[in-house]
Amino acid sequence: MTHPAIKFMVLVLFGMFGLSGYAAAVSYPVVEDQREVKAAKGIREKGENVCLFQSGTEDVRKTIGIGDVLIVYREGGDREHREVGKIKVLSYAGEDYIKAEVVDGVVQAGDVARKGNVASLVISSSEQCK
Repeated sequence: MTHPAIKFMVLVLFGMFGLSGYAAAVSYPVVEDQREVKAAKGIREKGENVCLFQSGTEDVRKTIGIGDVLIVYREGGDREHREVGKIKVLSYAGEDYIKAEVVDGVVQAGDVARKGNVASLVISSSEQCK
């Protein structure tokens, strides 16, 4: 290879590696946009908070305590419930709601969190849990 050809190859390689880092930096907001879309649909991932609706009866408060981990299930097309995640109870919010954090899996509105024979419904709105 001649000297100008080597320079050209070095520039091409530098451009490829230099621009690939730039492309990765530019793609970051897309991830944030996806997270916002998921949140709007009521989908929560590990580290995000969820709001649960529960009956507010004494048996719920006796069974589910602050710091407890509940298993979350989703009903499939065959009416079978399959485990989709786990959540940790952070606090009770009023008489009828529980604030929790997703510790495993992906949880969405309509899923059911259970501990023993007590169940709570994951809701899409987090306004009740503030």
